[in-house]
Amino acid sequence: MIFRQLFDPASCTYTYLLSDQGEALLIDPVYEQAPRDLALLDELGLKLLATLDTHVHADHVTGAWWLHERCGSRIASASIAGAMFNDMPLSHGDRIRFGRRYLEVRATPGHTNGCLTYVLDDQHMAFTGDSLLIRGCGRTDFQQGSPLQLFQSVHEQILTLPDDCLLYPAHDYRGITVTSVGEERRFNPRLGGDADAHDFIGYMNNLNLPHPKLMALAVPANLRSGKPEDDRLPAEVQSWAPLTQRFSGIWEIEPITLQEYADAVQIVDVREAAEFTDSLGHIHGARLLPLSQLTDRLQELDRQRPVVTVCRSGARSAQACALLNKSGFAQVANLAGGMLRWRSEGMPAECDEENL
Repeated sequence: MIFRQLFDPASCTYTYLLSDQGEALLIDPVYEQAPRDLALLDELGLKLLATLDTHVHADHVTGAWWLHERCGSRIASASIAGAMFNDMPLSHGDRIRFGRRYLEVRATPGHTNGCLTYVLDDQHMAFTGDSLLIRGCGRTDFQQGSPLQLFQSVHEQILTLPDDCLLYPAHDYRGITVTSVGEERRFNPRLGGDADAHDFIGYMNNLNLPHPKLMALAVPANLRSGKPEDDRLPAEVQSWAPLTQRFSGIWEIEPITLQEYADAVQIVDVREAAEFTDSLGHIHGARLLPLSQLTDRLQELDRQRPVVTVCRSGARSAQACALLNKSGFAQVANLAGGMLRWRSEGMPAECDEENL
């Protein structure tokens, strides 16, 4: 089974990818991170079956609808939450299958009335949303929250799992990534140790927290499963040519596409001078700006025209893309596979020294 824990720094949200036999699920996807998630699915060769939200989030917008539009994946959340476009309404005891594995759905209301926890079939992992955080829990003062209900949910549906069951929350604001049932039973200051329901209710009723800053935006959007009000997907960040965004965040252009767009872009070869004229040659019109000199020669490039970086294999040129992005160049792409792939696909190359 493939498992990945992904992070959105803006909302401190964890998104989880699980896959078996090429079939994948995403738990708690974030709208702005959909390109990242799509890139990872593409690189790993996975088919996204469904996106699963643990609850109607109040601090970020789900990427469920965006991923549905791009992948045809189903949208799943608690049936009681009443989110639009939810074509896989979930209830306690349901099973969500992927490959040979499945997640068991456990209703854990209290933070909101539609909170779900997803438990892996062997009870080795569980995804608790905001019902149980690492040494904490979600607040209970809005969206039909109830401290008594949350106390019961956590103790009956989560802390009854085996001690070594790893727990993965929807958020952590300190960068802690995982806990376990045994740890939370002992050390959770709100729900663990000898705390009873009376202790917990008193604690939660006196938090006096301000509402999340994005609540007025996020909750209505999440009740639409993340579908924008104008029904349109965001425009691609790079629209000057057909590009692919990699999981690393680098945009790539295919050799055949670069050949088509060559006259409209600046081709920057970041190899050393000797490589520029070796047996691989270079692309017609390419300008040699070795990576070691690139920072000092940025003024030689037109910031208004797209830049395509090139090297032998695509590794150094990917670093050049990152450098250019940090320097304020908005339209930058890496030649996928570098000159090795360019030549393997029969593209023309030159070995002269004209652009040295």
